[in-house]
Amino acid sequence: MMIDTHCHLCESDYDNLKEIINHMGNNIMICSGADNENNFSTIKLINEYDNIYGTIGFHPDEVDNYDLKFIEDNINNPKIVGIGEIGLDYYHDSDKELQKELFIKQLDLARLYNKPVVIHSRDAAEDTFNILENYKDLKIVLHCYGYSLDMAKKFLKLGCKFGIGGVLTFKNGKKLVEVVENIGIENLLLETDSPYLTPEPYRGSKNEPYNITFVAAKIAELKNMKIDEVFEITTKNACEIYNIKI
Repeated sequence: MMIDTHCHLCESDYDNLKEIINHMGNNIMICSGADNENNFSTIKLINEYDNIYGTIGFHPDEVDNYDLKFIEDNINNPKIVGIGEIGLDYYHDSDKELQKELFIKQLDLARLYNKPVVIHSRDAAEDTFNILENYKDLKIVLHCYGYSLDMAKKFLKLGCKFGIGGVLTFKNGKKLVEVVENIGIENLLLETDSPYLTPEPYRGSKNEPYNITFVAAKIAELKNMKIDEVFEITTKNACEIYNIKI
């Protein structure tokens, strides 16, 4: 059993969405909300497929277009396993204070409903850390982790887990390689962020959940493990965080 803990499966992203989903067989996908379209798509898919679970939330780019009532209206669906992806993104010029406000509102909802959170953080390591320090009671997943090993060690002290995807296989992914080599596998989750960040050897094409096999293979190589062990441990990690019974 393998679990892609973070993918986006909108019909607008794929001409062959059913084929992409069926390629995973009985393996599990956690479809992540990020905006209104992703959130609606997630609700539709979790109700249609037994092996798809979901998180719902609003990405920091959505500071002018979010609906927290949608989260509250759907959070008690038994197949909604978390709130996300939420967080901070300072890569583009944007209102940092509005981002922080939206981030904190969604963290408060996660606390209220006792749900894990899936964090998007780009060029905002210190602000992300400083906010999350106030939410150590939550289960926290750092989606598509992209910061340094030193920063990872700080996040570990908050109990965070790290979503590892296709960047690990890139030639310029050395920083993430260092993180994976030095962080225990009990703290790692497999993800694709489909349709983005396709791993080697298919970088440049549209990503899909089944490609976590390439991420798992790279982790196995770096940690001198068998790939089946990587799947077993990361699946256990995901099930514990998201309370998924298999």
